[in-house]
Amino acid sequence: MSNCAIVGINWGDEGKGRMVDLLTEDYDVVVRYQGGGNAGHTVINEHGKFALHLLPSGIFRDGVVNILGNGVALDPENLWAEMQDVMSKGVTLTPDNLKISDRASLLLPWHRDLDELEEMRLGDKKYGSTKQGIAPFYSDKYQKKTVLAGELFYPEELKAHLADLMEWKNLTLTRVYSARPYTMEMLEEWLTVSCEKIKPYICDTGAFLKAAQSGGKKILFEAQLGSLRDLDYGIYPYTTSSNTTAAYAPIGSGLPSARITNVIGVVKAYSTCVGEGPFVCEMFGDEAEELRKAGFEYGAKTGRPRRVGAFDIVATRYGVEVQAATEIALTKLDVLSYMKKIPVCTRYLLNGEQTSRFPFPSALQKATPVIEYLDGWGCDISGVRRFEDLPKKAQEYVNFIEKAIDCPITYVSVGPERDSIIIRK
Repeated sequence: MSNCAIVGINWGDEGKGRMVDLLTEDYDVVVRYQGGGNAGHTVINEHGKFALHLLPSGIFRDGVVNILGNGVALDPENLWAEMQDVMSKGVTLTPDNLKISDRASLLLPWHRDLDELEEMRLGDKKYGSTKQGIAPFYSDKYQKKTVLAGELFYPEELKAHLADLMEWKNLTLTRVYSARPYTMEMLEEWLTVSCEKIKPYICDTGAFLKAAQSGGKKILFEAQLGSLRDLDYGIYPYTTSSNTTAAYAPIGSGLPSARITNVIGVVKAYSTCVGEGPFVCEMFGDEAEELRKAGFEYGAKTGRPRRVGAFDIVATRYGVEVQAATEIALTKLDVLSYMKKIPVCTRYLLNGEQTSRFPFPSALQKATPVIEYLDGWGCDISGVRRFEDLPKKAQEYVNFIEKAIDCPITYVSVGPERDSIIIRK
């Protein structure tokens, strides 16, 4: 197992960060290959508790090289703030253990402005953006109107490029949204205050990865969000603006020759969803609030309450298919310990008929959940480290899900800490 991707199976926020932090012990390189700072990977280890937004979750392991690939929406301002926070807690970050692709595009200050302005314009039809500029960024990237990180080493050419982009972007800001225009003075300040600080970490990461591959190094690819937020395969248009699938890892990492030999799909023992869009298995009222409090379901980036629901077999089976997952990490099983009866969404009811297939996005709004209930176990399982030591009903719950989604569950987390894990191999 030389190359492995850790990906989300559902709507994101499944617990990928804690799995990367755990498994990085067996890898030499960790690459974040897509997405931006619009979601958080929560990690708890000997250094403390962290909500990482751009930094790869392998940054806490000595001897591991962490890379931000060319597919990432690179926000210099927020990245530097995150780096400072991590370093203030005793974690060493140097160009030896953190490398930024020179082909990663920079998220410019106006991208956040445009994100917020468009959400305001949409009103009650908003997409639920975290307003970190991700959609405007990727839109500009595919229009070839972004700045590559490597351009920071060519200051004269960069300023001319920024002036051209600013002229174009100010047309949208002023004429469409009646917002303030940018000036070169504002951009020069951004270059000095934010970009210069990350410049020592920028390099040809593609060459580094090729050398690592040739040297037999083990590479872990880290995704952001989950299958149902993928731009092509998710609940469009309530998706992110990049591809969250393992198939994109070779492209977004900067190592297109990579062969992914193992895909670990991460899914919670119940469902959560941050943002707008159809969420068929959603709970409401007191039932939802009790689950939300038990699992502390609040966004790592925004702090806003997550929508919660029963484990969704239909959506999860689809997510496994989209990711081509070879195994599953089931997280937060311990959260369900308070429930006497545990709801599971086994099928959808759509147009008067039950279906086990995940519908086309336009049909999702009309789908309702078919719920079955499994017996709870009613005791604390956070100290359990062997599957056979779990209460019988907890084992039955895991086995029921494993059979229903047709993918082996090899990891079961019973707490947020690094060692609160059951390994079934």
